[in-house]
Formats: sequence, structure tokens, C-alpha cells
Amino acid sequence: MESSRCKTFVRNEMNKLGIHDMTVELGKIEIMGELSEKKLQMFDAALRNAGLELIRDKKMQHIEKIKAAIYELVYLEDDLPKPNNSDYISKKVSLSYTYINTVFSEMLGTTIEKYIIEQRIERVKELLAYTELSLTDMAFKLHFSSVAHLSSQFKKLTGVNPSFYQKLRNRGKVKP
Repeated sequence: MESSRCKTFVRNEMNKLGIHDMTVELGKIEIMGELSEKKLQMFDAALRNAGLELIRDKKMQHIEKIKAAIYELVYLEDDLPKPNNSDYISKKVSLSYTYINTVFSEMLGTTIEKYIIEQRIERVKELLAYTELSLTDMAFKLHFSSVAHLSSQFKKLTGVNPSFYQKLRNRGKVKP
């Protein structure tokens, strides 16, 4: 749940099931009391119809918390000083970095650091498409050590440099 609209939807669906004593946060619902299997299935069906998913597996819950923390790092924390990724994520999910990196790698087949880089490059694509920021500003905003570092990571993942990507994007050849 990344938006207030998702949270409102979840609250409304829970209220329809007669569940009013709950806390709804980013990626987490806390219900005071028990929920029958039938109500849980009904809730799960409502979520799926809306393109959402109920995650019951503990490891997948950890993965979703890690992804939420990374989302915050890449999309919400860009104007703050660069945090230490491992410390930031560990603090957000309240688990040791060694454990969460192992679970993340085991479940998704990539490391947290590689995933962060992929998300940062996706953000660069969006910035190239929808803003007039310079590569220097993007590098600073997304905590790359330099424009050269941003460009090399971008090319490594997309196969083209940011300027060429932007030209292709402006011609309608690629989508962000």
C-alpha cells in the first residue's frame, strides 16, 4: 500500500466485513482480534480484484517491507543526506541486514544493493522523461557519486547512455 487511496480502499473493505478495530499502514494491516478464514478469503478476493495482494508468508512480508524501505530511499529521501542503505533498511524493517539480504537474495535472486541500483535507474528514467533536471542534478538527487557513475550504471542496465535514452524517449521509441 503506497498511497492513501490504497489505505482507504483497505479500510473500506475491512469495514464491509465488519472489522472496524484495525491499523492500516504502508504494507501492513494490524487487526485487533481474530479474523475467520472465510472473512480472510473474502478480503483476499477483494484485494485481488483491486490489483492488490494479501501476503501471508513471513519471508514475503519481509521482502515487501524491504521493497517499501527501498522505495522510500529512492523516491522520498532524495533531498536528505545520503543514508547508509544497509542501516536505513535494517532500521525500517527491524531486522539485521545480513538476514534480510539473505532472504531477499533467496526469494528474488538478486541482492538488495543490485535492486536499489535498478530502482535508482528507474527513477532516473522518470526524471529524464518528466523533468528538466540536468544529469548533474539527478546524480546529486539520487546519491550517485558523480554523473559518470550515474551514466555507467544507466548504460549497464539499459544498454544506452542517459542522453541517448532521452532522445529515444522524446521520439517516442521507448517508454519510461
